[in-house]
Amino acid sequence: MTDIDITLLEELAGYWDGVREDYQDSRNDEYDKAVSNCAARLAGDPGGGSAFVWTLGLVVMAPYLTWLPGEGVVPHAMAALKAADTALRERPCAHESHPYANHDSGDDMYLAEQLTQLADDTAEWNEDRPRVEWRCPRNVAGFARIAMDIVEPGSVTDIPPRLPMEDRSTMETLTALLHGYPKPWTDIDEEISSQAWNLAGADPENRPGHLLIVRAVTWYAVSGMVRTKSVLDSLVDAVERTLPHFADAACGHDWHANLPDSGPDAAELGVMLSSPGGRGVYELSHREGRVPPLEKVVCPVFMTEVAEESLSVLRKRREELFGHRDTSHADAEYLRADERLEIEKIVERLDYKGWNEQYADDLGLWAARRYEQADERERPVLLLAAHRAMKISYPSPPRSVVRGVLATMRAVAAAPRPPKCRHEDGHPTPEYAELRSGLLHFYAPAEFPPAGEQRSAEAWTCPRFAGAIAEECIRDLDKYEDEDDS
Repeated sequence: MTDIDITLLEELAGYWDGVREDYQDSRNDEYDKAVSNCAARLAGDPGGGSAFVWTLGLVVMAPYLTWLPGEGVVPHAMAALKAADTALRERPCAHESHPYANHDSGDDMYLAEQLTQLADDTAEWNEDRPRVEWRCPRNVAGFARIAMDIVEPGSVTDIPPRLPMEDRSTMETLTALLHGYPKPWTDIDEEISSQAWNLAGADPENRPGHLLIVRAVTWYAVSGMVRTKSVLDSLVDAVERTLPHFADAACGHDWHANLPDSGPDAAELGVMLSSPGGRGVYELSHREGRVPPLEKVVCPVFMTEVAEESLSVLRKRREELFGHRDTSHADAEYLRADERLEIEKIVERLDYKGWNEQYADDLGLWAARRYEQADERERPVLLLAAHRAMKISYPSPPRSVVRGVLATMRAVAAAPRPPKCRHEDGHPTPEYAELRSGLLHFYAPAEFPPAGEQRSAEAWTCPRFAGAIAEECIRDLDKYEDEDDS
């Protein structure tokens, strides 16, 4: 069926598959040459018996053409593919359907291997469809259109929908980021901000998908992993701009879809719905009964709810992370009715346990703010609470907390200290084992009897001890204060 040596074709197909696997290798001269040679062979005889070889070769290598190939490579390949489509799509045939009509992006990885079996009638053939349908001119034309759609999404019709390569790359990047393991080259601030910009400038039909992406990255942005205020500003601004587009929304739906509650899954859904090709893939999944109807996902009324919920979370956490953090609610948590400290609860929350991370920022800042008005017995408790809470804070204390805690710690570190301690025993260690019994007994000796040998009260209140704790905390937090929160 072809005028090409099968051994040579096996070598070519193997190389083409390597191009597919490493398609993000920009401006690779060898890849450019492979694509150009394949395109030249197809352009030389676009309606010939070997057209299926060169057409499928370009399908395999098409992802590379979406990255950054050399100058002129894309126009050359597209011209050859268009010529093949024109020459072959109207050829008569007796087939009711063709393989290309059910071919999706997941099948691309098998094309190179299939190609050599397809060209050699003596080779084993295990595909559901016979070779004659694969080599049918109309099928080859269909694959030519698939290749063109990979390179220029939406440029052709009459092919199965597929997610654009750019969106597949975005999906992979966001999935890695939201799993907590971003790819080494990912600029996290820029990646999240870019999703905000995409939403702000989205076309109406793509807007719901981009809003769902922002919903997904919002959870990461407010977690404390993002330490640049402008990133949250961009998300807030994008959602604020989006809401008016849904202002007059109405629907008759009796229910809306349940959206994914994990960041990676939510981002994947958003990316899929942000392009015509992706929505086409979604519709196929719906017809197979695997996902809800599209209209119940992108309904404007539902999207209003999604936008308002995301905006509320973003505004609240932006203020907590970068503005004035209100800790007045902590009085009810950590003070008794007689204004004495709830010492046992405070000490329990200074243990390095995962469930204490949720309390750390507010407890640390509250303790630091209360320090100046505290009496001599409260101060060691509050100082150690602020110090320990900053170590427990996860992933790290936000700027609003860092500023408040550092202000207190610097004042303590700068306070005069005697040249020598006035107590004979050593200073306490700021470790939980000693705090669990020692700090409780120091603050409320009548309630918490001594458990073994205890430090003297003078050791807990020693200015030199306080200064050392403050200096250690300053060293821990200095790196966060210098971060750009613009």
